[in-house]
Amino acid sequence: MKTLIMIPSRLSATRLPGKPLLKINGLSIISHVFKNAEKTNIGEVFVATEDKEILEDVNQNGGQAILTSNQPKSGTDRIFEAFKKLERSDIELVINLQGDEPMMNHEDIKNLHKQMVESGSKIGTLASEIASSSYLKKNEVVKVITKTKLEMSKFSQAIAFMREINNKIKNAYHHLGIYCYKVETLEKFCSLKQTKNEISHKLEQFRALDNNIDINVTLARSSPIGVDTQEDFVAIKKLMEYKL
Repeated sequence: MKTLIMIPSRLSATRLPGKPLLKINGLSIISHVFKNAEKTNIGEVFVATEDKEILEDVNQNGGQAILTSNQPKSGTDRIFEAFKKLERSDIELVINLQGDEPMMNHEDIKNLHKQMVESGSKIGTLASEIASSSYLKKNEVVKVITKTKLEMSKFSQAIAFMREINNKIKNAYHHLGIYCYKVETLEKFCSLKQTKNEISHKLEQFRALDNNIDINVTLARSSPIGVDTQEDFVAIKKLMEYKL
């Protein structure tokens, strides 16, 4: 199956404005993300952005970027706008990789893609074990509840997504910032209006669930930190600089 990886990115993030261009080891976060995506060898990688500064940074660092409007309501709407500009009829799957996940394990991305190809699912995503009990109440760490215990070798259906949970909920995992869509499902998703749940929880996955589109989840081997706050950035910067 021919696949593209699309990375939505914008400068006007509410918690940490300008975060895509913050540098770690001399390279912007967004450039770390697309270079990591390229390591999967799944398909071409594009950054979808409304900001010329991000476009220029990605191009300068050897990547490909597409300029979008400032109208998209979510990252998925942004990548679909960019995807339409490519006018590619040969693509069957599109991966939406969030632009603030520079430490996403590329083997986990490959496994998600493999599960999508083998299962024929409409939407697939990744989740990991909850690394710390402090994450349960941490608003920026999104949790997913699944029908069955997660495994790396198959999908389980997502029942719900939450920002805060208690430790008694069964089959609760840390949801990671990635989705893989069948192209026709991506198009359908972006044709739907935002639901009340999506708007109130600020979680775009509710648009799928509220419209009876199943989201399947497979287990990730690692639990990367996303860059949501200044504290996250400092923590990731230390980890990534230590690796060198």
